[in-house]
Amino acid sequence: MPNRDVAMTEFLSHAGITSETTAAALDIDGVIQRWRRRVIKRELGSHALRALELDSEIDLAQLDVLIAIWAPANEFGEDQGRETMIATVAERLGIDPSRASRLVSDLIGKGLARRAVSQQDARRTIVELTARGHAIVTAVRHFKFLVMGEFLSGWTQEEIDTFLPLFERFSAWADEAGGIGPERFPEQVGEIVESLRLAGAESERSA
Repeated sequence: MPNRDVAMTEFLSHAGITSETTAAALDIDGVIQRWRRRVIKRELGSHALRALELDSEIDLAQLDVLIAIWAPANEFGEDQGRETMIATVAERLGIDPSRASRLVSDLIGKGLARRAVSQQDARRTIVELTARGHAIVTAVRHFKFLVMGEFLSGWTQEEIDTFLPLFERFSAWADEAGGIGPERFPEQVGEIVESLRLAGAESERSA
């Protein structure tokens, strides 16, 4: 184990975290960071747009909005049947309403989405996909799940049944842990803050 990991293990032991758990956390974090860098690059979405010759028509942010308007059940659950407004798109994607408005306007300008009157409240404007917008979402999802389906075909059913609930549980780890604020480990966070203060003071003396 590298010296820096030994130091981490010793630090976490003061919070009652075992060395075995620390080793697992380090390994998991390594996988997550590598995965994060790949996700940021949006490899699968970019490949889909290029392979389907859509990259000159829309970008990844616009694709996200198209999918948010369509609201597939595997991503949005029961929200699938809800009428979609610009605020709904912002909520589903976790983006600012003004950005959602700009992206929706871009898609309307491209003929991929349209404004319509709500069937539930005539005073309300909703957003729908055009036939072309729906075709793009369908095509991209077919490509995406073709790739993922082929990959998962190499897994046993036992592996899939084990992985999915654990992956879902880990994806909500902050909620399950009861939050990630400094109040959870006041003593340890205090030590970290003090070490930063001392390091800053040492840097000033060395300057």
